[in-house]
Amino acid sequence: MRVVLFGYQTWGYRTLEALLASEHEVALAVTHPASNHAYESIWGDSVAELAEANGVPVLLRNRPDEDVVRALKDADPDIIVANNWRTWIPPHIFDLPRLGTLNVHDSLLPAYAGFAPVIWALINGESEVGVTAHMMNETLDAGDIVLQRAVQVGPRDTATDLFHRTVDLIGPIVTDALALIAAGRRDFVPQDRTRASFFHKRSIEDSRIDFGWPAADLDRLVRAQSDPYPNAFCYHGETRLRIVSAAVSESRYGGTPGRIFIREGDGVAIVAGADARFGRNHALLVQRVRLDDGTELPATDYFRTMGGYLTSHPA
Repeated sequence: MRVVLFGYQTWGYRTLEALLASEHEVALAVTHPASNHAYESIWGDSVAELAEANGVPVLLRNRPDEDVVRALKDADPDIIVANNWRTWIPPHIFDLPRLGTLNVHDSLLPAYAGFAPVIWALINGESEVGVTAHMMNETLDAGDIVLQRAVQVGPRDTATDLFHRTVDLIGPIVTDALALIAAGRRDFVPQDRTRASFFHKRSIEDSRIDFGWPAADLDRLVRAQSDPYPNAFCYHGETRLRIVSAAVSESRYGGTPGRIFIREGDGVAIVAGADARFGRNHALLVQRVRLDDGTELPATDYFRTMGGYLTSHPA
């Protein structure tokens, strides 16, 4: 089949790698210009560079415009394959190829449609994450499922761990999905829209720590914002602290959320949970912190004395 790629960052790059290694002909790659956005400047393998190195024509666009439509018609693809295309693809584009458009999304659809699905899934304590290949329709990430594969979330996994495990699923799922389509399969699985959820793009605000959350939720937030992602952060007075690593305390601590309470093991226990006053909650055990100048310290070195509070905003 003749294939056109719509893709960006490492997700698009891995998709193009799979297409180039397949029996299919890659007629065109459409990708976004490089971005300085905090979440779009990481995992930044260049689709454009890979395409150019393999003699594939490239278009750089933030949105699919009339130049893209003209280039698509000239390329005359049998199918479009999209992965991590960051703006809406309208029907006159996704329906242009005779076999439509296959979208590859890094969640187990219909849950976690939209943006940053692995991060949101880890924050929410899901037991597995994965990748779905589905046929594109007019609703974002809602088309019939061609293939879906999952990986388990371990008890101490970070978003970085899960990124590497899910991105490794892209090549096989693209190859296998295209093989089914090329063989004439069309009996794909409609999504159960009663189970659908849709998430927005993450921003720095979404990394702000609220010590009213239970400690287990805060632990997952910290792991979901692992390097190289923008770390979860809070304030110690006027000083912003990025929480590099943390865990849930063994002991239970009572008082006011955010209280810098006591050393426990290799960390410092911070009272957590809206109902912490009852003394039944575990604390967030902060283990390593990073300052805005890049200095990274064990929490036991940074917090030389106990007392005071960590807050969501400068205090």
